[in-house]
Amino acid sequence: MKGLAAFSSWSGGKDSCHALYRSLREGHVVRYLFTMLHESGGFCRSHGTSRTLLERQAEALGIPIRFGSATWEGYEQAFKEEVSGLKATGIEAGVFGDIDLQEHRDWVERVCDELGIAPLLPLWGGDHAGLAREFVELGFSAVVVSAKKDLLGAEWLGRDFDLGAVAELEGAGVDPAGEGGEFHTFVYDGPLFRRPVGFRKGDTKERNGYLRLEML
Repeated sequence: MKGLAAFSSWSGGKDSCHALYRSLREGHVVRYLFTMLHESGGFCRSHGTSRTLLERQAEALGIPIRFGSATWEGYEQAFKEEVSGLKATGIEAGVFGDIDLQEHRDWVERVCDELGIAPLLPLWGGDHAGLAREFVELGFSAVVVSAKKDLLGAEWLGRDFDLGAVAELEGAGVDPAGEGGEFHTFVYDGPLFRRPVGFRKGDTKERNGYLRLEML
């Protein structure tokens, strides 16, 4: 399983970035970032980050990014079609940032098996707080861009995801890895980046039980 040509399933957040980092250190060659967008094509299906900022992340990382788009109902079929196209370019594996949600792993393994590629889950089984702290200690910089309204207040939006934030989340009984979707982040700098990603903070909006920071 060493040295596979891979794509990285990319949300723009800390876990996909951490998984990318680990997969590269394990000797895999990540040729593409790959993001499934909302059916409008304007933002990440899962995290809500705009296509423009995802493109700027890719430029700063020096890794080309590919996009698909779909409704949730059409997600799997669109995902398979796009990854089949990547496989035709020589891709042998996909890198995923899941930690311990078995339902997610089951989906990844089934779909990758059907596509004939290897699933790589370098964060799988890790301690949630330990992974969060490791991400920060590696030197990555990220901000919180969305939060479940019933768990975290608007004051978390735009906050740096640092060791202080990890400790506060633990103290509040909130998963510091956000594995259950408690919050999402946007990574703008770190050891894989050639340069920081420039952005400014926009308005706060509420959608589907989440508070979301508009990133410009």
